[in-house]
Amino acid sequence: MSFPKSFYRWRPHPWHGLEIGEEAPKVVNAFIEMTPLCAVKYEVDKQTGYLRVDRPQLTSSLTPDLYGFIPQTLCADRVNKLSPEAKKGDGDPLDICVITERPINRSEVILKARVIGGIQMVDRDEADDKIIAVLDNDEFWKKVKDISDMSPALLDRLKHYFETYKLSPGHERDVKITEIYGRKHARKVIEASIEDYNESFG
Repeated sequence: MSFPKSFYRWRPHPWHGLEIGEEAPKVVNAFIEMTPLCAVKYEVDKQTGYLRVDRPQLTSSLTPDLYGFIPQTLCADRVNKLSPEAKKGDGDPLDICVITERPINRSEVILKARVIGGIQMVDRDEADDKIIAVLDNDEFWKKVKDISDMSPALLDRLKHYFETYKLSPGHERDVKITEIYGRKHARKVIEASIEDYNESFG
């Protein structure tokens, strides 16, 4: 008896070993690092692929939605060119926020996310875009096709979180949001991040 083609004998690295999805950039796979209301910042360790505690949140801001990244993407030169106020890409996989109606309170899960827009963010002169998506098979969000269909209040929460999640008392803010963009531009950013990844990792 042989193993099925999709079987992994060992745990794949979430960044390099998982697939981006056959429908990218319209629908992508997302690896979730943080769940809503997380008071601790978690990030995938680039060497091992396991989730690492980065730091407790510096302020009272809590993650408003599922937060993670899109596998086999990289924010480098091509992503940087789409962010005029940035000097370079941040060298990380492309971040993604996924909105759902039902709470998902576990991290290190993979889900299919339908892209509706994004937040163009510059962090210490580095392009650090946040793609915004909805859970692909969530009936509650079925009619949401673009960022303009999203509740302004929820978008404001996302903006506030990313503007403050690295804020440290006594220091000037070095993160800024330069644009909120829709589905069409979000797909361009994802395509650029795929090309950046392929150039760097093959």
